[in-house]
Amino acid sequence: MSALQGIGIGWRDELAGFAERRRGLGFVEVVAERFHDGEPLPAGLARLREQGMPVVPHGVRLSLGSASEPDPGRVGHLAGLAERLGSPLVSEHVAFVRGGGLEAGHLLPVPRTRDALEVLVRNVRLAQADLPVPLALEHVAALLEWPAPELDEAAFLTGLLERTGAWLLLDVANLYANARNHGGDPLAFLDALPLERVAYVHVAGGVERDGLYHDTHAHPTPPPVLDLVAELCARFTPPGVMLERDDAYPPEPELHDELDAIAAAVRAGAAARR
Repeated sequence: MSALQGIGIGWRDELAGFAERRRGLGFVEVVAERFHDGEPLPAGLARLREQGMPVVPHGVRLSLGSASEPDPGRVGHLAGLAERLGSPLVSEHVAFVRGGGLEAGHLLPVPRTRDALEVLVRNVRLAQADLPVPLALEHVAALLEWPAPELDEAAFLTGLLERTGAWLLLDVANLYANARNHGGDPLAFLDALPLERVAYVHVAGGVERDGLYHDTHAHPTPPPVLDLVAELCARFTPPGVMLERDDAYPPEPELHDELDAIAAAVRAGAAARR
């Protein structure tokens, strides 16, 4: 998928001015649930669209891993936003956020069982049927793992992508967090994925607390995550790589430096591949 290119950033109201001023910005991603049907787009985002900036709606509430089918209203909102923004694709999570009428308020991991995979395949296909553009699926950072997995995460994701035709939103920060918290070799994970199915890549920072690494989106990207970006790009050229920052926004020079560091990691990986 070549719809996205270069280095992007998650668009937030607090970063609207920065996104407009950042030269060479490749694309932005918006949290779909931040927007309401019928309301005008924020002025800064509207200006980016007028300039031809690709904008990707990123959903957090479809709960594709729930036993129940996706809410048609939520799918319709995501579809409508994609059409309104002229988006090349939309993205969501391999996770659930509700069950039995209860809201978790957090992206929870699904059990890596064949039964859970069947549910995900069904729900992804239902969502795809009502979306006007391709769907990319993101694996989540999990502080817990379900017992007795029948598939490792790479095999689980590969099966999901193969059976639905969906794309992968590869989050190297989530990959790093899960390797830190649960073990496993992140490079083996990359080698086991169908990298040709990657739509774009997330990068973010985190912090260690009480023996666990938390993917906070509120701290600078740590060097090991940048190293994983380079390792990925030594294997494959991703269409686009973007920074997620959702809180504790630093001064603009620090944001510029962080995006420049991500771009440097992409170039280093590409040079190693050549």
